[in-house]
Amino acid sequence: MKITTWNVNSLAARLQHVLDWTAANPVDVLCIQELKLTDDKFPLDVLRGHGYEHCAVFGQKTYNGVAVLSRHPVRDVVKNIVGFEDDSSRLLSVTLDTPVGELRVLNGYFVNGQAPGTEKFDYKMSWLRGLRDYVREELAHHPRLLLVGDFNIAPEDRDSYDPVGLKETIHHTTEERDHFRRLLALGLVDSFRLFEQPEKSFSWWDYRMLGYPKNRGLRIDHVLVSEPVKPLVKGCSIDRVPRKWDKPSDHAPVTVELG
Repeated sequence: MKITTWNVNSLAARLQHVLDWTAANPVDVLCIQELKLTDDKFPLDVLRGHGYEHCAVFGQKTYNGVAVLSRHPVRDVVKNIVGFEDDSSRLLSVTLDTPVGELRVLNGYFVNGQAPGTEKFDYKMSWLRGLRDYVREELAHHPRLLLVGDFNIAPEDRDSYDPVGLKETIHHTTEERDHFRRLLALGLVDSFRLFEQPEKSFSWWDYRMLGYPKNRGLRIDHVLVSEPVKPLVKGCSIDRVPRKWDKPSDHAPVTVELG
């Protein structure tokens, strides 16, 4: 089976892209971020008509919002980080009954953080601390777990088109990368790095300054898997094709294959 994470940067604006991509790539589970719409505006009937009978949605007007679209049953839905007060719709946890067994999937739209030294960066650090505590608890109850989404963190220099010029800027700071490593230390593995990958493999490109044509990108969309899930991972890849479409999201889908 296949699970994909994709920041669509407005589902209303990119619904046809989602339909076209899933028609060509009928993944079992699609975790999307930045819905930018409320639950009542979510195109549930349309997506069910395309095979995603089971949907969990946590929307928000204008900004944020996450959803899990699945061809398999979804249950035990939890919204946001338990014990962390937050007005933003950023995390959706679900249990899936799949062909490879029960899986707990946490789909997150991580805080951007704006810039080091700002209130938004402090919020990001606080949110990441809350997330780590929550993931630790989730792993204790759900050993077969995946943490997916737009992390807004380039974990290593090779995940940035300009690691020297962008050193200690947002997505590249020591603090952010430390948080990423602490998530891994809970017992998670970066599934993309389980395989040989092309150099300069990125999942996000700025709309400005010919970011995509010049491959001035970052790898900030990730699929982390727990140790019990790791033996099931058969591949992980980034599909750059939708980034070439008219009026695309600035992110590309990232898919992990389990078997």
